[in-house]
Amino acid sequence: MSVTSIQPVRPTRRVGAWTLQGILAAAFLAAGFAKLAGVPFMVDLFAQIGLGQWFRVVTGVVEVAGAVALLVPGLASIGALWLGFTMVGAVATHLFVLHTSPVPAIVLGLLNTLVVYLRRDELVALLQRVKG
Repeated sequence: MSVTSIQPVRPTRRVGAWTLQGILAAAFLAAGFAKLAGVPFMVDLFAQIGLGQWFRVVTGVVEVAGAVALLVPGLASIGALWLGFTMVGAVATHLFVLHTSPVPAIVLGLLNTLVVYLRRDELVALLQRVKG
């Protein structure tokens, strides 16, 4: 395969990744700010979890930080990885603590996994810089 045949795919992948990152960032910013603002639904939900309202605040900070990272060039892959692992915890919480449907958390987790895949070159470069 020549470099010429790869060139057209790259901008499409980049645009798709940025579009997906924007959608995910909006979703996580909304959810994170709802947690931080103490929206009654979120307060009730975290009361059911039983770890205290501090966990709601920490979760809100994690979601907002991850959403911001999704929008920062060079940090998008880390933000998606961060939020993907957060969704693993959300799925487990929905299944084993709340006994509610984990489908929204599964979908968000899979979409974050797709961002990690689309930004895999960025993630590899970042890991190589950290290694030295």
